[in-house]
Amino acid sequence: MSEDAGSARTRLNGLDGPLGPIGPGGGVFGSTPAEKEAAANTIATELEPSTKKAADGAKEQTNAAARALDGWETASGLQKVTQTWDQQVKMLMGRLSSEKASLRKAAGEFTLNDVHTGSQIRALRRESKLDEL
Repeated sequence: MSEDAGSARTRLNGLDGPLGPIGPGGGVFGSTPAEKEAAANTIATELEPSTKKAADGAKEQTNAAARALDGWETASGLQKVTQTWDQQVKMLMGRLSSEKASLRKAAGEFTLNDVHTGSQIRALRRESKLDEL
C-alpha cells in the first residue's frame, strides 16, 4: 500500500480535523429541544408583548402629534409615518410569531427523532445476538 493510500485511509477513518469532530461545535447541536422551547416562550411572553406595547405607544404619541398639528403639512406627514410604522410593526410581529413557531416545531421534531431513533436501536438490540457473546 502506498503512503498516499494509507494517509487517505487514516483521514477517512478519523473524523477529528481542524474543525473538531465532524465539524464546528464538535458534532453537538447548537441547542437542545428544551432551549428551543425556552426561546419560543421568551418570544411569546417577553418580546411579542413588549414589542406590541412599544409600537402602540409610539403610534399613540405620533397620532396625538398629528392631531395637535391638524391643518399643517406636518400632520399629513405624521399620518404617513404612522402608516409605514404600522406596516413595519406588523411585519416584525409576524416575524416573531414565525420564529416562535419554528423553534417549537424544531424542538418537537428533535424530540420525535430522538424517540424514533431510540426505538429503532432498542429493536435492533433485541434482535441482535451480540449481547449474548
